[in-house]
Amino acid sequence: MVAKRIIPCLDVKDGKTVKGINFLGLKEVGDPVELGAYYSAQGADELVYLDISATIEGRNTFTGLVRSISERIDIPFTVGGGISSLRDAGRLLEAGADKVTVNSAALRNPSLIDEIAGHFGSQFVVVAIDARTVSGEGILPGRDAAEASYGSARWVAMVDGGRTPTDRELFEWASEAESRGAGEIMFTSMDHDGTKCGYPVETFARLCSSLTIPVIASGGAGSAEDIARVLTEGKADAALAASIFHYGETTIPQLKERLASYGITVRL
Repeated sequence: MVAKRIIPCLDVKDGKTVKGINFLGLKEVGDPVELGAYYSAQGADELVYLDISATIEGRNTFTGLVRSISERIDIPFTVGGGISSLRDAGRLLEAGADKVTVNSAALRNPSLIDEIAGHFGSQFVVVAIDARTVSGEGILPGRDAAEASYGSARWVAMVDGGRTPTDRELFEWASEAESRGAGEIMFTSMDHDGTKCGYPVETFARLCSSLTIPVIASGGAGSAEDIARVLTEGKADAALAASIFHYGETTIPQLKERLASYGITVRL
């Protein structure tokens, strides 16, 4: 059985790792290179670095940080933020990133996925989807969102760091991304991001069942039980988490030992 992956996520703004709730209220939590080296030494399977202000500020993800990271860690890492061309992707891969993730630019120009996958290979392309629910009853983020049934909810893909809604829906956009050459989908529930109230498990189960490529679950991890559920009931191939690691609520070895005790295959 293929091992499930545990992936710390480091959101980077102005060269510092930050974390917020529902993409807002950002607080600085540390140096991205040092944190990455720490998580690597702890046994993280991969890392994801997202330059969260790159798209809205109209600048490219900086390559200096990528080079510094590649010199310090020996596990795969993915970089995203402001990647809008084949050249942007190539620069980051040449600087040492193992994969790139595209989000807003791919929604605005879906052929970008074809271009990067066609040139470098699908294994280098992660399509990130930030989405939130739309409901006539106005489902709210936080505990209400965690307890709601999301199996049939309408999820709208967002751009510009989660600030702008699009006319694309999560499931159909993920399917198109796969058909265009994406090697993985990284879906973040904006309703759950930073709340530590759990992932929308039903939604992940539906998404994973509709695709043949791996899905990385993001948004809502608050405990080992939350991660265990999204990896089993939610059928996700990997779990992305930030707050529980950044604030020392658990360590990667502790988390993996707990997951293994539930019968989940992980690399110890």
